[in-house]
Amino acid sequence: MKHSYLPSCASCPFKWSERRCRRPDGKYPENCPTILKEELRDKSLKLLRSKYCFELAKEAAIQEGEGYTNKEKGYEYLRPLKPRIQEVWEFAKKMGYRRLGLPFCVGLRKEAKVVERLFKNKGFEVASVACKAGCIPKEELGLKDDQKIAPGSFESVCNPAFQALILNEAKTELNVLLGLCVGHDTIFLKFSEAPCTVLAVKDRVLAHNPLAAIYNIDLYFRWLKE
Repeated sequence: MKHSYLPSCASCPFKWSERRCRRPDGKYPENCPTILKEELRDKSLKLLRSKYCFELAKEAAIQEGEGYTNKEKGYEYLRPLKPRIQEVWEFAKKMGYRRLGLPFCVGLRKEAKVVERLFKNKGFEVASVACKAGCIPKEELGLKDDQKIAPGSFESVCNPAFQALILNEAKTELNVLLGLCVGHDTIFLKFSEAPCTVLAVKDRVLAHNPLAAIYNIDLYFRWLKE
């Protein structure tokens, strides 16, 4: 089915300070969702006010505001205060969570050990599960030997479904994803019963900082545009 309407906020031609989503009298393009989709906006507000979302939405907005200093001097003087890891544990405390889940990639096992220790030092219980837990061979998903990372050897498949089921059983209250691969994170998010946030994503080339390619899109990564 072909959709007749597609929003494109990423291509909005107006300055951020002048946009309709920033101010009630702001400018907007012809396909602006704020203008054209009022019924969905109203529906979204009901969702945000629902039993599941209200505290999440409220505390997330408070957390955002607490992430800056110099607010009394005006918007142009704002200065960020906190790294994401700090915001994660502060948000979890705001929500009253006591047990955190840490599904992580084995490629970030050293980082996972540090993160787990930090969360525990802040008073949380932590259930951590590596992506290879379960030790299911890749052949179970129909992979051929030459599709493995190391052909000719046994390889466990990354199993985000197992990670999610383990953390569901552990009754975690917030799952913090650390370095799951593209697609594996999708599966985990599908089956996790607890709400989720992402601390870091997988980028094997850029030390798990995928935006580095975007920042250098006209320089060292210009070939991505070809």
